[in-house]
Amino acid sequence: MRRLTFLRAAAAALLLTAALSRTGPQASAAGPPDTTRPAAAGLIDGMRLDLGLTRQQAERRLLAERTAMAVDERARRAAGPAYGGSWFDPAKGRLVVALTDRAKAAEVKALGAETRLVRHGAALLDRVKSRLDALRAPAGVAGWHVDPRADRVVVTVVRADRNGPAVQAFLERARLAGPVTVTETERAPVTYAAGTVGGDPYYTGNVRCSIGFSVHGGFVTAGHCGRAGAAVRGWDGSAMGTFQGSSFPGDDYAYVSVHSGWWTVPVVLGWGTVPDRLVRGSAEAPVGASVCRSGSTTRWHCGTVLAKNETVNYSQGAVHQMTKTSVCAEGGDSGGSFISGDQAQGVTSGGWGNCSSGGETWFQPINEILGRYGLRLHTA
Repeated sequence: MRRLTFLRAAAAALLLTAALSRTGPQASAAGPPDTTRPAAAGLIDGMRLDLGLTRQQAERRLLAERTAMAVDERARRAAGPAYGGSWFDPAKGRLVVALTDRAKAAEVKALGAETRLVRHGAALLDRVKSRLDALRAPAGVAGWHVDPRADRVVVTVVRADRNGPAVQAFLERARLAGPVTVTETERAPVTYAAGTVGGDPYYTGNVRCSIGFSVHGGFVTAGHCGRAGAAVRGWDGSAMGTFQGSSFPGDDYAYVSVHSGWWTVPVVLGWGTVPDRLVRGSAEAPVGASVCRSGSTTRWHCGTVLAKNETVNYSQGAVHQMTKTSVCAEGGDSGGSFISGDQAQGVTSGGWGNCSSGGETWFQPINEILGRYGLRLHTA
């Protein structure tokens, strides 16, 4: 069944690519999303299932999010040093940009964004986070990230460990670094690799993980799934490729080259829950935007972007520049695709919880991986 799904998706992608070549140029991998293209029915169904939206609400939200993606980079340039971060407000359907200088508000508003005056701004908060990155965090600290809405660096601790001496000592050092606030979580995040189970996308050693996105020559995935030089087997157990580069901890990304018997297509599997998704670029979705994940264990689930540039403190070591989401995941989903609309977002790293009771999942942003290995995303 998996092979038929893959071949069907490949054929559809190749046919569509041929059609696109007759009608006009293709979008570049990092190009802006098309704000006029209607949303696929399958994506609407996924948002209805996981976000509790009606069809009309999901369609309006996707259109607003595509517009916010297009506005985000222009607003950042217009704000300059006054930029304090941005996020998507689902209630208003607009991008909100934080500013430390009221004089920049009119220029940013003219681009179609709302503005909010803040005290600290992105540059200062990034410096504070960098100071925390230099600290050694105990197991009871789950992670930390810059939150433009709070205008603070948010440190997340495991509730049961909050009053422990090691966690309290870390929080004292963190507060000395600058404006910091503390939140709690039920459990610490873990990576989502799993032991070998038949019928899933790829294996290395006794670990099963999921393909992230096709790039020309192979695919990207999570770094904790395998070291550079490790052999990769495909869903059918046959030789598939080799890890050409891998980084974990510190980062959580990897590049796998594939053998001539395998080919790449710009497709993310919908697993029958939704139709397979074509990948058209890698424009970054703002905080607050909807995002969906495809993985070999729990297949297709959706949620929202909760935070960016978060440091996640796994038991194996801290991983930096991660994006936090409300999407669930489980063992074996590691390395799988995070996508917003038709724009690639990143590869699944880890999290806490499951897809029965819920949880949170982090991904490593795709554009960082492409830049690190000099790769070109395979797009439709």
